[in-house]
Amino acid sequence: MDEQRGISSESRRIARNTVLLYGRMFLLLLIGLFTSRVVLRELGVEDYGVYNAVGGLVTLFTLVSASVTQAIVRYISYSLGQGDAEKLRRVFSTSVIIQCIFALVVVLLVESLGLWFLHSRMNIPEGRMDAAGWVLQCSAGVLVLNLLSIPYNACITAHEDMSAYAWISLLEGTLKLLVALGLYFSPSDKLKTYALLMLAVALVVRLCYAAYCRRHFEETRGRISFDRSMVREMSGFAGWNFLGSGAYLVNTQGVNLLSNVFFGVGVNAARGVALQVEGIVKQMVSSLLTAINPQITKSWAAGNSLYSFSLVMKGSKFSFLVIWLFALPLFFEAPAVLEIWLVDPPQEAALFVRLTMLGLLADMLCNPLLTLALANGKIRLWYLVTSAIALLAFPLVWLAFRLGMPASGAYIVFALIYLCVDVAKVLLLKRLCGFPAGEFLRLCLRMALCTALSVLPVAALCHLIPDGLLRLFIVLVAGSLATAACAWLFLLTDGEKSFIKSKLKCH
Repeated sequence: MDEQRGISSESRRIARNTVLLYGRMFLLLLIGLFTSRVVLRELGVEDYGVYNAVGGLVTLFTLVSASVTQAIVRYISYSLGQGDAEKLRRVFSTSVIIQCIFALVVVLLVESLGLWFLHSRMNIPEGRMDAAGWVLQCSAGVLVLNLLSIPYNACITAHEDMSAYAWISLLEGTLKLLVALGLYFSPSDKLKTYALLMLAVALVVRLCYAAYCRRHFEETRGRISFDRSMVREMSGFAGWNFLGSGAYLVNTQGVNLLSNVFFGVGVNAARGVALQVEGIVKQMVSSLLTAINPQITKSWAAGNSLYSFSLVMKGSKFSFLVIWLFALPLFFEAPAVLEIWLVDPPQEAALFVRLTMLGLLADMLCNPLLTLALANGKIRLWYLVTSAIALLAFPLVWLAFRLGMPASGAYIVFALIYLCVDVAKVLLLKRLCGFPAGEFLRLCLRMALCTALSVLPVAALCHLIPDGLLRLFIVLVAGSLATAACAWLFLLTDGEKSFIKSKLKCH
């Protein structure tokens, strides 16, 4: 009985945090859409492409440090699940030191390999190399500040203090909007101004996270000490995680650089728009998973594997629904949405957005499975197999470009590779921790049925109604209703339906 009450309490906490995070996300969505429109208008397609290309180069140098990030989040959540306060302090202290070391490594890489690649390999328009250098340096500064914030962000997430996470994120979004609006009044090079102001925003956000954590979480206070045994333990965990993080960065920012080399900054601008849309949708999914992931890790640490499996299923199911609510109307109305949003979007941006949604569905479907694998701790085989498959994407994209395939071909390669990775993840978890692969497969088949059936009414409406704002509005409403109806019929459990009914009756 006590265990059931505990699970019920945790479920209510997940629901409360999810609602809070989605409130934050809708506000950030409005701010982000307007900010992107203003930035593209003020910088122009050429400078916008330069910012995305050079910023992508800097992000590529997180290859080493990104592998440590998930290790930090995992160890902090796991220590909380075990109720070990002393270990929690050691984990946080070690995390800060590790991130400082990796921040230094990133700076050295950017100032050596980054500068060499910028000047000798990147396709930068004539007369903009000096501004590109500013972007490189400022982006490196933003990256360093973000790296130093990771242990503090992990504490907030692990403690499930989502109100702080929401308010600081809203502050960050508001500051970025003010930066975009300030470009209109910039008397100097707007690209340089934008890069410098984004660095200032990152500094403010970094200070906010540190100040909040030091005030509310005991493990973040006191002297930072170096724990050699904890460093070895976390480094061993992060070493295998390195493969997965490396594969992701090579396949995103690496392909961004390939696109620059083969097609120029125009394609980078279009990819930048697609990545903005992808980022918005990913943030919506992350808002859900940020509420669920700590409970997956804590439940596993407490020995409640069945509840962890249940949360993974729910996370995958609702991640799919969130993505599909965006993907369905974008498949049919991407040009109209981009014209309203950006007025004059880059060429191929609409196609890239559609294809990005395909890849995102395949990529995010099994994202909660990674959290379970990290909680389990047996990650060597997991990362060897999944990373080997994922790393095939980069050479295949390069080969496709060399053979004359258009830039859009990269997205097709990604979607196919991600599907193969998803299959491998499910089979590996079945072997490593007894995950119910058959039940998960049946869930995926129901999601595929939901996808197919919800497309039909939207496709029929698009065939019958001419282009315009009226059709866009009808498609948005019809897509949402069709997705909700299919989810109710094929995806939601009786318990989830009862929960929704009870909430509707209350209001």
